[in-house]
Amino acid sequence: MRNIKEELTWNNEHAIDLQKAVEELHGLNSQELDKLLRDSDKLIIQPNVEKGIFIQIDMERLAWSLPLHLIAKLISPVVDDMCLVYVLHGFRLLNSLSDLASRHSRLEQILLDEAKLSEQIMDLVFYMLIVLARPKQVGISLSLLHSALLACTLHLLSSYISSHRKNLTDVLLVHPKVDIFFDVAFDALHIDIRYFSMCNSSSLPVAERTATSFCENCEASLQFLQSLCQQKLFREHLLKNKELCKNGGVLSLVQAILKLNIPQYFKELPTIVAAVSRLKSKALSILLQLCESENISYLDDVAGTPKCMNLAKSVALEVLGLLKAAFVRRPENLSCFLDHNNPKGLVLLNSMRLADIFSDDSNFRSFIMTNITEVLAEILTRPQEEFLSSWCSADPPLIEEDATIDYDPFMAAGMVSLSSASLTSMRVVETNTTRPLIPNFVTPVSHAQQRTSFLVKIIANLHCFVPNVCEEQERNYF
Repeated sequence: MRNIKEELTWNNEHAIDLQKAVEELHGLNSQELDKLLRDSDKLIIQPNVEKGIFIQIDMERLAWSLPLHLIAKLISPVVDDMCLVYVLHGFRLLNSLSDLASRHSRLEQILLDEAKLSEQIMDLVFYMLIVLARPKQVGISLSLLHSALLACTLHLLSSYISSHRKNLTDVLLVHPKVDIFFDVAFDALHIDIRYFSMCNSSSLPVAERTATSFCENCEASLQFLQSLCQQKLFREHLLKNKELCKNGGVLSLVQAILKLNIPQYFKELPTIVAAVSRLKSKALSILLQLCESENISYLDDVAGTPKCMNLAKSVALEVLGLLKAAFVRRPENLSCFLDHNNPKGLVLLNSMRLADIFSDDSNFRSFIMTNITEVLAEILTRPQEEFLSSWCSADPPLIEEDATIDYDPFMAAGMVSLSSASLTSMRVVETNTTRPLIPNFVTPVSHAQQRTSFLVKIIANLHCFVPNVCEEQERNYF
């Protein structure tokens, strides 16, 4: 990253009261800011007591100065919780300014076309991710703050780069610190996943709002990484990252997500149950993208060290656990997130795709063969009519579809508020903030066909014996 201190010196010489500007403007969305600008001249917002604005704010200078101002906060000697709340407000304002830019040509020129500002945004994102990747013990409110900061930080890249005539993958891959981005982004999300178990409260409505917002932040962050992994160039560079791929960083994150258990008091809440299911589906999708890479064998790299091999086997057991929960006939043993009232389309298909890949890989074939028996027995020992209706029916039952979250960083940041100078006053705003979902439509017929196809492939893989590749004890095992 570039010489930040020199730019901060210039920034101080041309300073406006950025602290007050952030505090007074972060609560206004882009539509409200647009109205204030239309009522003024030269991109200057005049004091407006009704809107809580008590100073005159030059928006052009604010746009130039805000990224470096936030970087200065992050590289200061003390980055405490109060500082992070303030930085979240700054990120909220930056995202609003990005939305606002298309309506004001001068702002658009500064925010979206100036190479120098784009570099500052990249630096800001990197510094923020480095801070978020440092694990620390926190309470419920601060875990929500952490998840919101991560999601808003990653969204900022989309706002300022990929949405405006630039390919985010290309920009990231030419950055000299791209491997640091890989490491800290995955590490920060892993920390958020570990925080999920802390979403509890004596007040169920408060706990539900906290957990819902927390899940949405985690899902938005995971969805961002998933979208990058769908790009071939990004995926191939990621596969060369020693820490994440050869040392098990990605596997650790996937394992943590697959092991997420929904607390008992949330199991009747459809939003929480569905969100956890989507998290698992997206985590499995990332793993699939890596396993199906054409140029680099991810599973060979994983099998290269005992630590990673054991981690991969643990993930494989979680995948088989999903299949067992899906196909077991005893209702009391059904995992709630695979209940018929909740999304199960892609999480089930992705699990079966991974089981197919593991069973066809020489590194894992024997392990899968030993541990998949119970799942296959559950499927194949059903009475004929029940089996035909489940696997061969031309009229499969309707299923609820998975979805992509339409993340709103303004609303997400608004969920974490500071009502006074005391951090203990942080609370979850009591509003309906459920994010819109964009369905990932898979027809019931297509779902049934894919499911049956994967079952046939898995059985075929286990029946196949290749001398000099398969172990001798695998001969005639099935």
